[in-house]
Amino acid sequence: MTEIDLQLDHVAEAAKVIDPVFLDSPQYEDGQLNERLGRRVLVKVETLNPLRSFKGRGADYFAAGLEPGTTMVCGTSGNFGQAVAFAARKHGLRAEVFVPATVSPVKLRRIKALGARVRRVDGEAKDAAAAFAAEAPDRVFVVDGREPAISEGAGTIGLELARESGIDTVVLPVGDGALIAGVALWLKAHTPDVRIVGVGVESAQAMAKSWRAGEPIAVARTGTFAAGITISSPEPESVRRLRSLVDDFVLVGDDDLRAAMRLGAETLGVLPEPAGAAGLAALTVHDLPGDRVATVITGANAELPREWQGRF
Repeated sequence: MTEIDLQLDHVAEAAKVIDPVFLDSPQYEDGQLNERLGRRVLVKVETLNPLRSFKGRGADYFAAGLEPGTTMVCGTSGNFGQAVAFAARKHGLRAEVFVPATVSPVKLRRIKALGARVRRVDGEAKDAAAAFAAEAPDRVFVVDGREPAISEGAGTIGLELARESGIDTVVLPVGDGALIAGVALWLKAHTPDVRIVGVGVESAQAMAKSWRAGEPIAVARTGTFAAGITISSPEPESVRRLRSLVDDFVLVGDDDLRAAMRLGAETLGVLPEPAGAAGLAALTVHDLPGDRVATVITGANAELPREWQGRF
């Protein structure tokens, strides 16, 4: 294993620092889901908070270490922008969030409602955010997947999962890698036999190829249905962490994600966004090992299906 720049004591500290609204999310087995998947599955639902995603954990822990007067600047497909906006407002900071022109209307509205200044750009939002942050010393460019504190905050999910006994495989969606790195760090230290499996999408294979190669490989996206995990240029720090902590990496298609979203709605009463359903999709289409597996519904900022609109 290569040296990891994440610290277990920071994960433990984060569990005491992060806003309680994000902590101790429900984790349970659902009989209907077990029956549909033909196995025991512990599901952790990270959608019942003001952001409808797990991203608040890492952003809040990161923001807690910033100086007063700081402006947090990020480029995001949506959920991380909400988290930065929430954390900045909570800690008395400012937030400038750059999003692509194709950003989900649901996520755009929620970022604005949380008080951030939103800038829609053509091209890569992260590049525009980096250039803007470099123009003034009080601006901090916050990169999801690069900052250790963000992974350590997300690692509190692993701390909570470790309270359950008998989990031998954990299956997690992977975009920038902050979630899986933090969770794997904690679980590998406390339940060393657990197997960590990452899930990406066929339309955005940059992280999967980077993980296999052990170095960042840029791969153009061919679709953005699962926007939360469709990155094209992984952060070197994230690739190093995943190379050391992740045991396997599988890919799912857009149709697999649609089926998994429906599965979540029908069994759990939760409609995940596409990226948030990636773990369920992987358990549906891949023969992953484990007598008792765990996965996380990472987000629920989804547009209502078209056939539902206008019926309520």
